Amino acid sequence: MTQLYPLLMSPAFDPRPWGTLDLAPIYPNHKFNEKIGEAWLTGDNCVVSNGPLAKRTLSELSRKFGPDLVGSAAPNPQRFPLLLKFLFPEEKLSVQVHPDDATAQRFGEPWGKTECWYVAHARPGSQIGLGLKPGVTREQFEQAIQENRAENLLNWINVYPGEMIYVAGGTVHTLGPGLVIVETQQQSDTTYRLYDYGRPRPLHLERGLASVKERVASGKVVRPAPISLHGGRSRHSSMIAAPYFTVDLFELKEPQEFSTADDSGKTSVQILVAVEGCGIVEAPGRAPVTLAKGDAVVIPANLRDFTVRPQWAVEFLKAFVPGSAVPEPATRL
Repeated sequence: MTQLYPLLMSPAFDPRPWGTLDLAPIYPNHKFNEKIGEAWLTGDNCVVSNGPLAKRTLSELSRKFGPDLVGSAAPNPQRFPLLLKFLFPEEKLSVQVHPDDATAQRFGEPWGKTECWYVAHARPGSQIGLGLKPGVTREQFEQAIQENRAENLLNWINVYPGEMIYVAGGTVHTLGPGLVIVETQQQSDTTYRLYDYGRPRPLHLERGLASVKERVASGKVVRPAPISLHGGRSRHSSMIAAPYFTVDLFELKEPQEFSTADDSGKTSVQILVAVEGCGIVEAPGRAPVTLAKGDAVVIPANLRDFTVRPQWAVEFLKAFVPGSAVPEPATRL
């Protein structure tokens, strides 16, 4: 049986009407003939690009290797637990909602879609729409959809590079133009489009409105101060700890060791996404893998220990499934 090793993923570029032809600063050398909205990194159908498992999808590998790949903390031992992707909005996204677990299961889905957004880049004045304004009911929002004024009932907030936004299932939301977002979410593509500014795409009002929550814990994550590493030459920022995922940001100028187990003793696959610079990912007895800006490297849970060795400097997000129960994060709007 083939041994698991650090898996370099091939980004899957997804055309969207609100996207862009220019994916700089993340993918400056990629050229496209149609607008790209998303670059999927760890979806079920995303493929490995290095080593003996090249061209195999994460869904195939999760079924084949089970907890050795996804870890003991994953909610389903045969399915890859987290979807990470870049988003490149150049126009407003549709106003949409994802169901929480309970609502998704009523509709026959295995789980819902809670997510978070790391703001990698933002032009001045960039905004997101997050949740309904205080006091707005589902019925009032439905009426506003019919009257083509739904976006006026959202909380519109300015966002800035380096912020983390928590988007709980049931939150009405949208992204404005001028952003580059790294999204971490439950492995689900269940999206209900509620309002689309007159663009000729179908809406999903019955299930969408049934999924809307008037009060949610979504907002900008209140985070602790960063921790200095290696005498101040490197830095670790805890970006979010939430029920379905933990995401940390590392800015390294010295090698750093990591484990696939957390304080609970449970293991989780680790997903590294580089947003600046370049580094080398090393695991004992396995070939090293380069992690450069725009890349995602998946660290199988059974590797236990691994090291990231910067090539001058590297800045990356590290996402995993927490091994013990975690409450929703403290947020503000």
